[in-house]
Amino acid sequence: MTDLRIERADGDAMLAAWRHVHNTVIPTAPLSAEEVRERSGRNLLDVAHLGDVLVGCTTVRPPVDGNRTATVIARVLPGHRRRGHGTALYERGLAQARELGAEVIETVVLESNPDGLRFAHRHGFTETERYVLPGQTVPFIDLRLN
Repeated sequence: MTDLRIERADGDAMLAAWRHVHNTVIPTAPLSAEEVRERSGRNLLDVAHLGDVLVGCTTVRPPVDGNRTATVIARVLPGHRRRGHGTALYERGLAQARELGAEVIETVVLESNPDGLRFAHRHGFTETERYVLPGQTVPFIDLRLN
C-alpha cells in the first residue's frame, strides 16, 4: 500500500475528486460543486489515490465553539475496499482531529452502506443516533468512538 497518496482537496480538480467519492458512497445526499467548496472552508477534506487511481476521501469536521468533539469520516469507493485504504484514511483523519484539539471522535455512516458500518464498529465506534434528512428515506447513523 506504499503507493497510497492522501492529499488535501484544494483546487477544483481535487474538490471534484472528493465530490465524486462522496456522491458515489452517499448517493442519497449528493453535493454540488458549490456545496463542496463551502465545506472545504470549514472542514478538512482529503483525497486518496492509489497511483493515479482515485480510491477514497475523508472529511474532518473540527471542534467548534469550545466543543471538544470532531467528526472523522473515511469513504472508500466500493472497488477498493478491504485493502487497508479505509484504515489509512481513518488514521490520518483521526490524527488531524486530535491535532485540532478533539477529545471526542464521532463519525456518520449511511444505513445503506453496510461496509461502512462494519468498518466503524471494527474501529471501536458505537451507534448514538439514527435520523433521516428532510426529503430522504435512508437513515444516517451517528456513531461515537469508545
